[in-house]
Amino acid sequence: MRPLDGIKVITLEHAIAAPFCTRQLADLGARVIKIERPGVGDFARGYDERVHGLSSHFVWTNRSKESLSLDLKQPAAAEILDALVADADVLVQNLAPGAAERLGLGYHTLSDKYPKLIVCDISGYGADGPYRDKKAYDLLIQSESGFLSITGSPGAPAKAGCSIADIAAGMYAYSNILSALLQRGRTGRGCRIDVSMLESMVEWMGYPLYYAIDGQPQPALAGAAHATIYPYGPFPAGDGKTVMLGLQNEREWKLFCERVLAQPELATDERFASNSKRTAARDALREVLVAAFAKQSAAQVIERLDEAGIANAQMNSLADVWAHPQLKARECWQEVGTAAGTIPALRPPGLPSDIAPRMDPVPTLGQHTETILRELGYDHARIDALRAAGTI
Repeated sequence: MRPLDGIKVITLEHAIAAPFCTRQLADLGARVIKIERPGVGDFARGYDERVHGLSSHFVWTNRSKESLSLDLKQPAAAEILDALVADADVLVQNLAPGAAERLGLGYHTLSDKYPKLIVCDISGYGADGPYRDKKAYDLLIQSESGFLSITGSPGAPAKAGCSIADIAAGMYAYSNILSALLQRGRTGRGCRIDVSMLESMVEWMGYPLYYAIDGQPQPALAGAAHATIYPYGPFPAGDGKTVMLGLQNEREWKLFCERVLAQPELATDERFASNSKRTAARDALREVLVAAFAKQSAAQVIERLDEAGIANAQMNSLADVWAHPQLKARECWQEVGTAAGTIPALRPPGLPSDIAPRMDPVPTLGQHTETILRELGYDHARIDALRAAGTI
């Protein structure tokens, strides 16, 4: 038995934030019915063709779901939507602001009729306020939240390499839906959840915001290095490879000087006597480290760091991650079906050991339409009529 077996989720979703949320629910056993526009579907299906002709974004966020093709603008769609929601536990949507309300799917419209229903709205800026109707994509929210102002190098701000604003919103939606299901188990009533990408990212920006509170200077742009802890970041080794290391305290600094650099006198050098001083003198200290590491390969530097108990990592490529020995040893990869054949998929992190995640195929557009409509009582003739009218 999975934690969400028997839970039914209806989702009007596209792109990443909402699909990422509902895929987590599906992983835990929920039945997720994804409503897509006939002939086009979730526009993330067309982002690229990197996974044997399928979109990398789509296969990542949509396994284990059922796809129902339905034109929400057609009059007959309202009856189908109402029948789907009637016995649903959760409705998730990240349509354009106000679109769900116009379709009769706003929480206040539904709560009187279906008091146990949990409605989760995901948007860029939230359901009200002056930015409510402003378009929001991941990069724009990374910018609006201040993330770009602390990421990259001087004169060259950089976005995160993955959709972190979407992921943040998706995970807050997921965790709050789980909380709402627990609360409903005690009260018998559903609720509304309003998740904004902006608020999700600003929460993740907590440390730099507090660092710059009351008008103080914000963290300096430091590329892949840490802006306020040093040495903490990438350093070249003698073989041309890069070693990532991170020191957290003065005990580690002393060990690092003695056992990694073999320069114990640096531990008492007044220029480097505290993290604040090392950060201020990072250019001088970097010269020392680069000169010391130039005499060793990356593997030798990492071996010394490990022996000294200093945190470190390799700067892996994506090909390295696919072949990562730790992920292989923990059997983290599992096969998932797609229309283009099986692909590896990461098992959901952190599940209890006695629970097997649901890892069903990625659906084709409209794959489950007829099956779902038959469950709702539609016969062959009515389904054909809906198809002829372009409703499905």
